[in-house]
Amino acid sequence: MTEILVILLMACVLWFIADSLKAREAAHVAARKACEEAGVQFLDDTVSQMKMKLARDNEGRAVVERWFRFEFSPSGDDRQQGTVRLKSNRVQEINLNRLWLVQ
Repeated sequence: MTEILVILLMACVLWFIADSLKAREAAHVAARKACEEAGVQFLDDTVSQMKMKLARDNEGRAVVERWFRFEFSPSGDDRQQGTVRLKSNRVQEINLNRLWLVQ
């Protein structure tokens, strides 16, 4: 009985790791595309996970909601932070802080 529980636990951990990698890749693609569309540089070519929680999707099912942070720059000499929010590996929101646009 213990072996079955260990195998199930290992399967859940492997699923969670694979799902997290898939979410990170989706956030990376979304951040890169948002930076290209805004005409800014996507710095360090990476995203980092800020937080994760359980949330409800549009149909009321419990899903994992993840927030990722990335950095971008309009000129290359300053860094601004943006965020990507995903629910169940689907991009819900991309935010580029536009404080640097003040003229």
